[in-house]
Amino acid sequence: MTMRIDLTVNGRQRSVDVEPHHTLLEMLRDDLDLAGTKECCLVGECGACTVIVDGESVDSCLMLGVEASGAAITTVEGLAVGDRLDPLQEAFLETGAAQCGFCIPGQLVSARALLDEVPHPTRAEIEEGLAGNLCRCAGYEQIMEAVELAAERGAAAREPHPSRVATDVASIPDAQVAPQ
Repeated sequence: MTMRIDLTVNGRQRSVDVEPHHTLLEMLRDDLDLAGTKECCLVGECGACTVIVDGESVDSCLMLGVEASGAAITTVEGLAVGDRLDPLQEAFLETGAAQCGFCIPGQLVSARALLDEVPHPTRAEIEEGLAGNLCRCAGYEQIMEAVELAAERGAAAREPHPSRVATDVASIPDAQVAPQ
């Protein structure tokens, strides 16, 4: 038995038939082919599956897919708009914060949620905002530097993400054009 839900994912209206026991993580990866959200611990300990749900950073392994009905969700695939990287993604590249790439989607999404809420965070606020994200490569210093650089450049002053405003959905990447 499945339940049909309607939601907005990376600025696109979507309808999905979801098994009632499937997590948001499973729905994103299996039903919507958005593989950027990583599956790791499945108990909310690592942050690899972090997405933004209605403006809040969420471990998608801890939320049922059906709970996302009506929600606006941003995954790592939705950070860039068109062919333009989010300034946060640019800062991650410049500082060498992206190492093996496994934790980076969750780190980026958590950092985006932080900068959306606190445009110029202190180092302590950055550490707190990313505390739920583990990095096996121990690139924490570069990740912190990337968030500081993005904040310094005004990355939080960007236009609101397409999931929060009406836009031309053809300009928003999805799994077909921005595979992870």
